[in-house]
Amino acid sequence: MTNAQTRPLIGLTLDAEPAGGWSKLPWYALRQNYFEAVTQAGGLPVALPHEPELAEAYAGRLAGLIVTGGAFDVDPGLYGAGETHATVTTKDRRTQFEWAVTRAALARDLPVLGICGGQQLLNVVLGGSLIQHIPDAVPDGLAHEQPNPRTEPGHDVAVEPGSLLHRITGMATLPVNSAHHQAVDRPAPGLAVTGRAADGVIEAIEDPARRFLLGVQWHPEYAISPGDRAIFQAFVDAARGVRS
Repeated sequence: MTNAQTRPLIGLTLDAEPAGGWSKLPWYALRQNYFEAVTQAGGLPVALPHEPELAEAYAGRLAGLIVTGGAFDVDPGLYGAGETHATVTTKDRRTQFEWAVTRAALARDLPVLGICGGQQLLNVVLGGSLIQHIPDAVPDGLAHEQPNPRTEPGHDVAVEPGSLLHRITGMATLPVNSAHHQAVDRPAPGLAVTGRAADGVIEAIEDPARRFLLGVQWHPEYAISPGDRAIFQAFVDAARGVRS
C-alpha cells in the first residue's frame, strides 16, 4: 500500500452538464474509473472545477494533470477551421479551463496525460488541428464510435517502436476501446505520432522533449489490457518525481 504522503497529487478535469437529469442545478461529473486508475497506480486524485482564473494556482500545486474525455468537441475556431461541422458540440467554459490549466502545466513541465478528447485538446493547445468528423474525412474508416460496450476493445492500435508508448506498454499492438468522432489531423509542432488505427487515424501522440506528455485517443481507465494499466502507472511514476 502506498503511503498517503508519498502519493503525487494528480488533477483530473471534470465534465459539466446543465441543470436537469441528476440535479436541478448545473453539475460536474466524472466516471469513478478515472479516479480508481490513478489511485491504483499510486496517485492522489483531485477533481478540478472549471475556474480558468484558478488554473495557475492548481498547476502550482499539482504533480501531474489528466485531461479527460467527454461528449463534446474543441471549438474549431481554436485551430483555425473555416467552418464548423454540423456534428460539433462545444462546452466553452470547460474548454477555457482545460486550455488554461494545460498551458500552466506545460509551462512547468508537469506530466500530462490526455485521454480521448483530452488528447485532442493537447494537440490544439500546442498548435495542431483536428479532423472534425471522422466518417467524412475517412469514408471507409473503422467504427471509432464502437457499437459494443466500452469495457471491450473496438479495434487495435499499432504502436511506434521505440516510442514512450511502446516503452511503457511493451506492446507493438494495443487492443483499445473507441468512443470518438474526431481525431488529430495535423499534429502540433514537436509532437510525434506514436499510435495509429488500421485506417490511419491517429491514436497516440507524445512529446519526447518533455518529462511526460502523452495523448491517447482511447480510454485506458477501463483497463481492458495490461497496456492501459501501464499507462497510468508510468504517468503517476513520472509525477512522483515532480515534488520529490
